[in-house]
Amino acid sequence: MPIYLRHPKHGTKVASIEMEAQYDEQNGWSRFDPAEETVAEEETVEESADNAIVKTRKRRTTTPEV
Repeated sequence: MPIYLRHPKHGTKVASIEMEAQYDEQNGWSRFDPAEETVAEEETVEESADNAIVKTRKRRTTTPEV
């Protein structure tokens, strides 16, 4: 039976055995039931802000003079 885990920084994952889930819980992961949609709207907004693509400056390309 898969065990669903969530981490505030790393997102979600599935553990395949109980020992793996216990180890992950010691490292900040928490169990959740995907059938229960109890994600607060604040958490969803924070996650989307963390995963936003940051637009960087574009390099100006120059052609070599011949």
